[in-house]
Order: sequence, then structure tokens, then C-alpha cells
Amino acid sequence: MKTRSFLTAALFASSLAVTAPAFAQQPVIPIIVKDTTSFFWQIVLAGARKAGQDLNVKVPELGATSEADINGQIAILENAVSSKPAAIVIAPTQRAALGKPIDEAATKVKVIGIDSAADSKGFTSFLTTDNVQGGRIAADGLAQGVQAKTGKIEGDVALITALPGVGSLDQRAKGFKEQLAARYPGLRIVADKVADGQATTGLNIMTDLITANPKLVGVFASNLIMAQGAGQAIAENNLQNKVTVIGFDSDDKLVKFLGQGVIYALVVQDPYRMGYDGVKTALAASKGEKVAEFVDTGANLITKDNMNSARSQELLSPKVK
Repeated sequence: MKTRSFLTAALFASSLAVTAPAFAQQPVIPIIVKDTTSFFWQIVLAGARKAGQDLNVKVPELGATSEADINGQIAILENAVSSKPAAIVIAPTQRAALGKPIDEAATKVKVIGIDSAADSKGFTSFLTTDNVQGGRIAADGLAQGVQAKTGKIEGDVALITALPGVGSLDQRAKGFKEQLAARYPGLRIVADKVADGQATTGLNIMTDLITANPKLVGVFASNLIMAQGAGQAIAENNLQNKVTVIGFDSDDKLVKFLGQGVIYALVVQDPYRMGYDGVKTALAASKGEKVAEFVDTGANLITKDNMNSARSQELLSPKVK
């Protein structure tokens, strides 16, 4: 991990050194995401790229190859700060570990946060889905699906979280649990699983849940990777008519599962807006303009019934090129 982190940071520094003179008249606003390989983050980067084009800003697209590479993201942030950009946009990989590095960065440059929080007071502005509300939306969708499949809102349910200590995921879990307790007391959480961010782990957790809980009626898989694993396990065991799965975020695989009824619903954010407005806000902040401290970029419940609406298609099939 340390070797990869060092190489990532070195490549960024080398790239910046080569390209900076060509863009000397442009503000430079790097965007640092959690994982450049994930479809979600590719959408974020597409939004940031478009903002750069529209606003005449140079936007280096940075990030590790895994959300678990915390050291890699810290190294990238430190190198980005040392390049003296106009501002920085970052989606922190881990709440606790990124707190101090963001605090230090904010003493030298405006830092705009997107998606996930950090234990830092250094953000000039923070743009994100209200993830607690996203968890509530997931609970409502789960109740709706369970009722559709069983005729009642009762039974054993489970929660699968991708990684420990990630602000956005912790908030989704909080909203989900609170909404179940407040509105759907007949749905009992019998398992609360935390994975390691790997797709195969999500599949294995879901398979084990099916085996250990024969009365399971619903699952909330709180990010894209875990939703993929949960959906795959449901498909392999032909349980789509028995177990309601609610996922979070989307890609081609999850959209296919949604259309097939393998997954009942997806809670979908607006990552394109996060990227676009993140860069736009960073540019404004770099000029000393007043910006909102917090911006809710929204979340929507998409089911098989509404997945072909214009707004759903805009969210499910954004342009990433």
C-alpha cells in the first residue's frame, strides 16, 4: 500500500510539473476522489471536468485505486497542497484519518468537501447527499418492498456496510435504523454487518445471511459495491420474490438487477452535481466570494416502476465522457 501511495503521489507531482506552465493563466483546482475506478466516482469526475470546461479551470483528477487506500489519499492531498492550487475539492476516504490532513491543508488553501465528512473544521463548504435522509429513504423503500412481497411490513432484515469509519456510510446506517425504529417496528434488524470494501466480501456476507437467516425478508446494502454483492447472491439463490434488497448508488450491473426485479430499489445520489458544483464552489471560494457552508445535493428512490422516467434516466445513465 505504501509503495502504491508513493507512486500515485509521485506521478501526480510529475504530471503537475509538466502541465502547469501550459495552464499558467488558469486557476488550478484538483479534485481528489476515493476511488478512480468506481462508476460513482467517474460520474463525479465527469461533473468536475465539465465545470472546468465551463469555468476555464484546470481540474486535475486525482484519487487512489481503492477506497481502502487511506495513506494514498493523504499523500495525494499533501502533494496537491504543495502545488499551490487555487483551491482543492476532496471526498475524504475515512473520517478520522483525513481530519488532521484536511485541517493542515486548510491553513494554506481553500478546501471544499464532497460526499463524505471528516473530523475537520477546515472545509470552507461541504456538498453532499444528506446521508441520514438517504438512510431513511432506504428504510421507506425496504418497507414498501417487503409489503409488496409478503403483504405485511414485518420480518427479519439486515444491514450491510462497506467499510468502518466512513462518514457517509455511518450516516446512512443511522438514518436507516432510526426510520425503522420510528415507523416500522415490525421490521427487526437481525444482522448488522461491516465489510472490507471488497465486492467478493459483499457477496459472501449476503450468502451467509441467507443461510443463517431463513426468515430474512429484507436487506439494505448501503453502497454500490455491497449492493452488487447482495444482488448477485439473491440472483444465484433465486430469492428475488422473497427478499427485498435496497441498494445505494448505481452502475450498469445494478440497473440490470433493478430491471430484473433482483433488487427492489436503489437510493441514487447526484454525483455529477457533486463534481460540478464542487469545482464551481471552490472557484468562488478561491476568489473570496461567500459560499454556502453546506449544500444537500439530494437523493432519490428509484424502483422498477419509475426507472424509465426522465429524471431517473438522468441519474441512472449520466454521461461520463
